[in-house]
Amino acid sequence: MIRVLIADDQEMVRMGFRMILDAQDDIEVVADVPDGVSAVSKARELRPDVCLLDIRMPGLDGLEVTRQLAGPDVSDPLKVVVVTTFDLDEYVHTALRNGAHGFLLKDAGPALLIEAVRAADRGDALVSPQITIRLLKHFDGGGAAKAQVAPPSEPLTARELDVVQAAARGLTNTEIGSELFLSLSTVKTHLASVQGKIGARNRVEIAAWAWRSGVVS
Repeated sequence: MIRVLIADDQEMVRMGFRMILDAQDDIEVVADVPDGVSAVSKARELRPDVCLLDIRMPGLDGLEVTRQLAGPDVSDPLKVVVVTTFDLDEYVHTALRNGAHGFLLKDAGPALLIEAVRAADRGDALVSPQITIRLLKHFDGGGAAKAQVAPPSEPLTARELDVVQAAARGLTNTEIGSELFLSLSTVKTHLASVQGKIGARNRVEIAAWAWRSGVVS
Protein backbone atom coordinates (compact mmCIF):
# COMPACT_ATOMS: atom_id res chain seq x y z
CA MET A 1 0.00 0.00 0.00
CA ILE A 2 1.11 3.55 -0.78
CA ARG A 3 0.55 5.58 2.39
CA VAL A 4 -0.43 9.22 1.77
CA LEU A 5 -0.71 12.33 3.93
CA ILE A 6 -2.84 15.23 2.68
CA ALA A 7 -2.33 18.78 3.98
CA ASP A 8 -4.73 21.49 2.82
CA ASP A 9 -6.63 24.21 4.69
CA GLN A 10 -9.78 23.56 2.64
CA GLU A 11 -11.81 20.72 4.10
CA MET A 12 -13.57 20.01 0.81
CA VAL A 13 -10.24 19.57 -0.97
CA ARG A 14 -9.02 17.16 1.71
CA MET A 15 -12.26 15.20 1.57
CA GLY A 16 -12.19 15.04 -2.21
CA PHE A 17 -8.58 13.89 -2.37
CA ARG A 18 -9.21 11.30 0.36
CA MET A 19 -12.26 9.85 -1.39
CA ILE A 20 -10.41 9.55 -4.70
CA LEU A 21 -7.27 8.00 -3.22
CA ASP A 22 -8.91 5.68 -0.69
CA ALA A 23 -10.99 4.18 -3.52
CA GLN A 24 -7.77 2.73 -5.01
CA ASP A 25 -6.68 -0.76 -4.02
CA ASP A 26 -3.03 0.27 -3.67
CA ILE A 27 -3.39 3.64 -1.89
CA GLU A 28 -4.29 4.48 1.70
CA VAL A 29 -4.68 7.99 3.13
CA VAL A 30 -3.17 7.77 6.61
CA ALA A 31 -3.93 11.39 7.62
CA ASP A 32 -5.38 14.65 6.37
CA VAL A 33 -4.54 17.87 8.20
CA PRO A 34 -5.58 21.53 7.82
CA ASP A 35 -2.33 23.38 8.50
CA GLY A 36 1.42 23.28 8.09
CA VAL A 37 2.35 22.64 11.71
CA SER A 38 0.13 19.55 11.81
CA ALA A 39 1.54 18.45 8.47
CA VAL A 40 5.11 18.42 9.79
CA SER A 41 4.12 16.71 13.02
CA LYS A 42 1.98 14.01 11.41
CA ALA A 43 4.44 13.36 8.59
CA ARG A 44 7.30 12.84 11.03
CA GLU A 45 5.11 10.61 13.18
CA LEU A 46 3.60 8.46 10.43
CA ARG A 47 6.36 8.56 7.76
CA PRO A 48 3.95 8.37 4.79
CA ASP A 49 5.24 7.34 1.37
CA VAL A 50 3.90 10.53 -0.23
CA CYS A 51 2.89 13.93 1.19
CA LEU A 52 0.47 16.11 -0.80
CA LEU A 53 0.99 19.69 0.41
CA ASP A 54 -0.98 22.80 -0.42
CA ILE A 55 1.11 25.98 -0.59
CA ARG A 56 -1.19 28.40 1.22
CA MET A 57 -1.83 27.02 4.70
CA PRO A 58 -2.00 28.63 8.16
CA GLY A 59 0.84 28.19 10.62
CA LEU A 60 3.51 27.07 8.17
CA ASP A 61 2.99 27.37 4.43
CA GLY A 62 3.61 24.44 2.11
CA LEU A 63 7.03 25.77 1.09
CA GLU A 64 8.33 25.72 4.65
CA VAL A 65 6.72 22.33 5.33
CA THR A 66 8.45 21.02 2.21
CA ARG A 67 11.80 22.33 3.45
CA GLN A 68 11.35 20.70 6.84
CA LEU A 69 10.28 17.34 5.41
CA ALA A 70 12.36 17.11 2.22
CA GLY A 71 14.94 19.89 2.24
CA PRO A 72 18.67 19.57 1.56
CA ASP A 73 19.45 19.32 5.30
CA VAL A 74 16.96 16.52 6.00
CA SER A 75 18.80 13.25 6.59
CA ASP A 76 15.85 10.99 5.72
CA PRO A 77 13.62 13.10 3.42
CA LEU A 78 10.03 12.30 2.57
CA LYS A 79 8.56 12.50 -0.92
CA VAL A 80 6.57 15.70 -1.30
CA VAL A 81 4.19 16.77 -4.04
CA VAL A 82 3.28 20.46 -3.89
CA VAL A 83 -0.32 21.18 -4.85
CA THR A 84 -0.43 24.41 -6.82
CA THR A 85 -2.33 26.50 -9.35
CA PHE A 86 -0.91 28.53 -12.22
CA ASP A 87 -1.43 31.79 -10.32
CA LEU A 88 1.10 30.49 -7.76
CA ASP A 89 3.95 30.21 -10.26
CA GLU A 90 6.20 32.46 -8.20
CA TYR A 91 6.38 29.87 -5.40
CA VAL A 92 7.36 26.84 -7.44
CA HIS A 93 11.06 27.63 -7.72
CA THR A 94 11.27 27.83 -3.93
CA ALA A 95 9.39 24.54 -3.58
CA LEU A 96 11.87 22.89 -5.93
CA ARG A 97 14.83 24.19 -3.96
CA ASN A 98 13.17 23.02 -0.75
CA GLY A 99 13.07 19.43 -1.98
CA ALA A 100 9.69 18.98 -3.67
CA HIS A 101 9.57 16.01 -6.02
CA GLY A 102 6.90 17.57 -8.18
CA PHE A 103 3.81 19.65 -8.71
CA LEU A 104 0.13 18.91 -9.11
CA LEU A 105 -2.58 21.28 -10.21
CA LYS A 106 -5.35 21.54 -7.64
CA ASP A 107 -7.97 20.94 -10.32
CA ALA A 108 -5.98 18.22 -12.07
CA GLY A 109 -8.75 15.65 -11.76
CA PRO A 110 -8.88 12.15 -10.24
CA ALA A 111 -6.77 10.32 -12.84
CA LEU A 112 -3.79 12.66 -12.58
CA LEU A 113 -4.02 12.79 -8.78
CA ILE A 114 -3.84 9.00 -8.59
CA GLU A 115 -1.00 8.82 -11.09
CA ALA A 116 0.89 11.57 -9.26
CA VAL A 117 0.79 9.59 -6.02
CA ARG A 118 1.87 6.37 -7.73
CA ALA A 119 4.62 8.16 -9.63
CA ALA A 120 5.90 9.78 -6.44
CA ASP A 121 6.06 6.41 -4.73
CA ARG A 122 8.24 4.98 -7.49
CA GLY A 123 10.36 8.13 -7.83
CA ASP A 124 9.02 9.29 -11.18
CA ALA A 125 8.23 12.86 -12.22
CA LEU A 126 4.99 14.16 -10.80
CA VAL A 127 4.18 16.80 -13.37
CA SER A 128 2.40 16.93 -16.67
CA PRO A 129 4.45 18.14 -19.67
CA GLN A 130 2.54 21.43 -19.75
CA ILE A 131 3.35 22.22 -16.12
CA THR A 132 6.98 21.19 -16.48
CA ILE A 133 7.53 23.40 -19.49
CA ARG A 134 5.61 26.40 -18.21
CA LEU A 135 7.05 26.45 -14.70
CA LEU A 136 10.64 25.40 -15.29
CA LYS A 137 11.01 27.50 -18.42
CA HIS A 138 9.50 30.49 -16.63
CA PHE A 139 11.91 30.28 -13.70
CA ASP A 140 15.04 28.67 -15.07
CA GLY A 141 15.25 29.46 -18.77
CA GLY A 142 16.70 32.96 -18.50
CA GLY A 143 20.24 33.95 -19.36
CA ALA A 144 21.08 35.06 -15.83
CA ALA A 145 20.16 31.66 -14.46
CA LYS A 146 22.21 29.88 -17.10
CA ALA A 147 25.35 31.69 -16.01
CA GLN A 148 24.95 30.35 -12.47
CA VAL A 149 24.70 26.67 -13.38
CA ALA A 150 27.68 24.58 -12.31
CA PRO A 151 28.95 22.21 -15.01
CA PRO A 152 28.54 18.47 -14.45
CA SER A 153 31.37 16.65 -12.70
CA GLU A 154 31.95 14.82 -15.98
CA PRO A 155 30.36 15.32 -19.41
CA LEU A 156 27.00 13.74 -20.09
CA THR A 157 26.91 11.16 -22.84
CA ALA A 158 24.78 11.76 -25.92
CA ARG A 159 22.22 9.23 -24.68
CA GLU A 160 22.12 10.82 -21.24
CA LEU A 161 21.41 14.17 -22.88
CA ASP A 162 18.56 12.59 -24.84
CA VAL A 163 17.08 11.23 -21.60
CA VAL A 164 17.53 14.56 -19.79
CA GLN A 165 15.78 16.45 -22.58
CA ALA A 166 12.87 14.03 -22.47
CA ALA A 167 12.62 14.24 -18.68
CA ALA A 168 12.67 18.03 -18.87
CA ARG A 169 9.65 17.87 -21.18
CA GLY A 170 7.77 16.02 -18.43
CA LEU A 171 7.91 12.49 -19.84
CA THR A 172 7.79 9.57 -17.40
CA ASN A 173 10.39 6.81 -17.50
CA THR A 174 8.05 4.61 -19.53
CA GLU A 175 7.39 7.38 -22.05
CA ILE A 176 11.11 8.14 -22.34
CA GLY A 177 11.81 4.48 -23.02
CA SER A 178 9.17 4.33 -25.74
CA GLU A 179 10.40 7.53 -27.40
CA LEU A 180 14.09 6.60 -27.32
CA PHE A 181 13.67 2.84 -27.75
CA LEU A 182 15.25 2.10 -24.38
CA SER A 183 14.29 -0.38 -21.69
CA LEU A 184 12.90 0.95 -18.42
CA SER A 185 15.99 -0.18 -16.52
CA THR A 186 18.25 1.60 -19.03
CA VAL A 187 16.31 4.85 -18.61
CA LYS A 188 16.65 4.58 -14.84
CA THR A 189 20.38 3.89 -15.17
CA HIS A 190 20.88 6.99 -17.33
CA LEU A 191 18.90 9.17 -14.92
CA ALA A 192 20.86 7.88 -11.93
CA SER A 193 24.11 8.61 -13.74
CA VAL A 194 22.95 12.13 -14.59
CA GLN A 195 21.90 12.78 -10.99
CA GLY A 196 25.40 11.89 -9.84
CA LYS A 197 27.09 14.05 -12.46
CA ILE A 198 25.04 17.21 -11.83
CA GLY A 199 24.35 16.75 -8.12
CA ALA A 200 20.58 16.47 -8.48
CA ARG A 201 18.45 14.71 -5.88
CA ASN A 202 15.52 13.81 -8.14
CA ARG A 203 14.22 14.12 -11.67
CA VAL A 204 12.57 17.48 -11.03
CA GLU A 205 16.02 18.89 -10.24
CA ILE A 206 17.32 17.23 -13.41
CA ALA A 207 14.60 19.01 -15.39
CA ALA A 208 15.37 22.34 -13.72
CA TRP A 209 19.08 21.90 -14.48
CA ALA A 210 18.24 21.19 -18.12
CA TRP A 211 16.29 24.45 -18.44
CA ARG A 212 18.87 26.53 -16.55
CA SER A 213 21.82 25.17 -18.49
CA GLY A 214 20.19 25.53 -21.91
CA VAL A 215 20.07 21.78 -22.61
CA VAL A 216 16.36 22.38 -23.29
CA SER A 217 15.14 25.57 -24.93
